[in-house]
Amino acid sequence: MKISKVSLHNFRIYKDVNELSFAPFSEKNISVIAGRNGYGKTTLLTSLLWAFYGKLIGQVENKYRLDIKQAGGYPNYLISLLNRDVKANSSSEEQSFYVEIKLEELSIPALSCNSITIRRSYNLGDKEEKLNILIDGSENELTKEVGYELFINDFILPREIAKFFFFDAEKIVSLAEAKSLEELRSLNKAYSEVLGIKKYEELKKNLESLRSKLIRDEISDKERKELEELYKKADDSSKLLEYNLEQQQEVSEELSNLKQRSSNIQEKLIREGNSITLEELKELKKDRDTFKKESAVIKSELSSILDLAPLVLAGKKLTQLKEQLDLEFNSNIASDNIIKKEITSFSNTLLEKLKKSGLKDRNEFENIIESVIEQRFEKTPQNTQTLLAFNEEKYRNFNALYSNIKGAYSSQLKNIVQREKNNRVLLSRTLNKIKQAEARKDNHLAVKLREEKMLTDRQIDELELKNRSLSVEEGTLSAKNSSDKKLVSEREKKFNLVEIDNKKLKATQNLLERINSLITRIKEDKKYTLQKGLKLILNKLMHKGNFINDVKIIINDDTLIIDLIDENGFIIDKETLSKGEQQLYATALLKALVDESGIKFPVFIDSPLQKFDKFHSQNIIEEFYPTISEQVVLLPLLEKELTEKEYRTLKPNLHNSYMIDNINHNSSSITNVDLDNVFNELNEGIYV
Repeated sequence: MKISKVSLHNFRIYKDVNELSFAPFSEKNISVIAGRNGYGKTTLLTSLLWAFYGKLIGQVENKYRLDIKQAGGYPNYLISLLNRDVKANSSSEEQSFYVEIKLEELSIPALSCNSITIRRSYNLGDKEEKLNILIDGSENELTKEVGYELFINDFILPREIAKFFFFDAEKIVSLAEAKSLEELRSLNKAYSEVLGIKKYEELKKNLESLRSKLIRDEISDKERKELEELYKKADDSSKLLEYNLEQQQEVSEELSNLKQRSSNIQEKLIREGNSITLEELKELKKDRDTFKKESAVIKSELSSILDLAPLVLAGKKLTQLKEQLDLEFNSNIASDNIIKKEITSFSNTLLEKLKKSGLKDRNEFENIIESVIEQRFEKTPQNTQTLLAFNEEKYRNFNALYSNIKGAYSSQLKNIVQREKNNRVLLSRTLNKIKQAEARKDNHLAVKLREEKMLTDRQIDELELKNRSLSVEEGTLSAKNSSDKKLVSEREKKFNLVEIDNKKLKATQNLLERINSLITRIKEDKKYTLQKGLKLILNKLMHKGNFINDVKIIINDDTLIIDLIDENGFIIDKETLSKGEQQLYATALLKALVDESGIKFPVFIDSPLQKFDKFHSQNIIEEFYPTISEQVVLLPLLEKELTEKEYRTLKPNLHNSYMIDNINHNSSSITNVDLDNVFNELNEGIYV
């Protein structure tokens, strides 16, 4: 099966009618559709998936489910698919779009035809989505009877495995990173879908339901009531657990969207001159308040020290004051305490002289007194005047003040002045940063964006709290559900069935055993071919020789584990692989799964070769693209995801080359380009 033509009309960036023709076909299986970022490569992929699956596109890739949810539902998502120019400049009757895909070289059981045309359209005027399928240009009763959506899913390409045929080469690295239980279950589910095991697993579930019904139907009324209550409890706990998991998934998705929105708003704030986060802005304001408080403290200290400025300015007068106080203090003129000391000293001196003199008459006594007095007053300047009359405490205080002025005062003043200067500079810088962060008062956009970011960050905090609460609740619900199921299982064993229902039960159990055996056998058989195919592909694509010596696949009830073994027999930790090697592994796994599926359908690859070095790129071009499908369409960014040298290597298998030209930001068109002129036109500036 191959796609011969794709037509897009007013679908997103593709205004009016744009046609992409791959016919006539040849033995060369690769086509290249090049375009710059934003020109519409990914949109082309989206258009194909929408044409095939419509509102079920969310079941193909989680990205589209999130897009639909973010748009507010599928009807709003449809509106977002209309070209912006058409939406803005046309009446509601003219606001419509469609995607049409023509398939050829088909092989469909019970249907012989040369071509099938699928056309899905939507009109904003009547809000009606239409799907039409033409067999060789005409309507067919078979497709009507089966139903168009079911016909596409069952006979063209099941939506469960469409992601293996339409994929972003960079994002398939998630296949290589599967490590958690949920990721391993998802890998096993993809494995079952690709290999066609899903229908057997659904049959197994139906048989298990039938077995439970048979057990319920053949018990006494009392026992039935008891068992029904146990079934109800187990069912209720299962639903609560399932609802909890759904809530966690929704909260996680909403958290992811809010964090992305917060990041986008921050980028817009930066473009508006707000180059810091709100947390950084809060810190700046906190610093501003600290510097203002420090400024008040410095001013208070400066005010105190400036009170001494008049004394400093007094200069010589202050020195004269000091000299006068020293004279008065040294002369002991003004101090009562000093006079008291002098009298005591005078008495002691007098007594000592009297004791030594051994005087006998009054005249000698008087002479001694006169000599002591003369001795004392010889030390005292006779011209000292008492001007200040400071006591001893005041004198000491003045000396301390005088010493401070002559010594530390200057350095203290300089220190305070320097602190004030430094604080003023820091405060000024902080105020400027706050001013720049808050932008101008008339910048209403910045104000609005900041309010939105605060609200978004608050919602993120609330959701993270809710997520933690749900996670705790999950543990409790899981334990209760396991307990309820165990009680049901134990009670079921106690009932004896009547003979007829026993036969039914045995037949059902026999079928279940056969189905389980069949599923196990298919998985085991496919496991070995998948191991062999994956090892073969990896050895072809990798350039490290015997880097992957073996591949081991372990399949449990609902998980699938793939181990890569090195030449020493050790398991290679996939996290130690480079991003290019992880993408290479995921690419090899994808090809092995496609080979095992046996489905012949075109493969579309967006962003090819982006993570590969030149050696791996060479192997991918020579070994992967020519063999993965009979029709391969690459959507690269030239000179980044596909160099001119790589293009030349690709050329022997190249069927067609196209370029997406962007007329304006709302309109792109696809043009067929001669294989030899792709990079010439790019270098000459035609492709702009």
